[in-house]
Amino acid sequence: MTAADRPAGRRRRRAGLALAAVLALAAAVTAAVGLGGGGGTDDRTASAALPPATASVTRQTLVDSQDESGELSHGSTTAISTRLSGTVTAMAAVGATVTRGQTLFAIDNDPIVLFYGALPAYRALASGDEGADVLQFEKNLRALGYDGFTVDDEYTDATADAVKEWQEDLGLEETGKLALGRVVYATTPIRVDTQEAAVGAGVGGNSAIFKYTGTSRVVTVDLETGDQRIATKGAAVKVKLPNGKTVTGKISGTKTIVQAGEDADSESETKIEVTISLADQRALSGLDEASVTVSFTAGERKNVLTVPVSALLALAEGGYGVEVVEGSTSKVIAVKTGLFAGGRVEVSGAGLAEKMTVGMPS
Repeated sequence: MTAADRPAGRRRRRAGLALAAVLALAAAVTAAVGLGGGGGTDDRTASAALPPATASVTRQTLVDSQDESGELSHGSTTAISTRLSGTVTAMAAVGATVTRGQTLFAIDNDPIVLFYGALPAYRALASGDEGADVLQFEKNLRALGYDGFTVDDEYTDATADAVKEWQEDLGLEETGKLALGRVVYATTPIRVDTQEAAVGAGVGGNSAIFKYTGTSRVVTVDLETGDQRIATKGAAVKVKLPNGKTVTGKISGTKTIVQAGEDADSESETKIEVTISLADQRALSGLDEASVTVSFTAGERKNVLTVPVSALLALAEGGYGVEVVEGSTSKVIAVKTGLFAGGRVEVSGAGLAEKMTVGMPS
């Protein structure tokens, strides 16, 4: 609930008043309307004391939604470097998609290729080696169509024979061994974002080659920490694109970030970075980077009674009520509040019904 949604004080001054003022006013109103210690009253108020304005009790679906600005992009970047030394002779183009088995770049005309996996390459592999990195490597060989070996965590002579076939297909020396740096692992196909080295450049000693992103476009939104309630992982959102189309997204992750101030005198700010995945990538055709509007839904209540937030009265005994107006008289009914949204609040209470008239401040 925002500051604008907070209920006003009792009668002419509502629940947003300071505590002392509310208590003093509650005592005066008790005398005026005959409130006892219970949650409501059937005592009627004369027409001279009727509220200055009224509103209707409605039955509706109440949605707590909030629009925020976001950025459409391919997401955060990851750097690729090489352990191999030599001259860069080929590079995947910026914007290109590289999949398993394809060349990322070449050094001295020998290709460095992409394999899928979460474990980075950290050693050379040869017959007799064992480990999770062997299993990951063999899974990729099998996925590329090479066989004659068992996919497990052991690098056997049969594995070496399959590696020789793979090396022959790549135009590499057929050693049956995997040199450190010959493959680069990523969990999915990648998109080349920026080139950090140029064809013809000399590299070595973990030189940066390029940065990449995922191939799918995502939306990121930086929320104020007070709005964290609207960003629940897995929740659906609506994303309005620059072309006017609206697509459905899903919150795939959130994290706390600290944004530096604009200058030395500015304080840093803590934000909640929300990442939103978009299933319909075809709807994003022609959009690589763009500003978008994201509609978050923090809560929804169907078929509930609602009144304007400003119709709530702070009761002296605690809780809230509404002043129901019937002709030239009125009475106060105690209510329980639920979801606040769009200037209205979900209410329930004995004797409260749809289409009743409730008092409002002027």
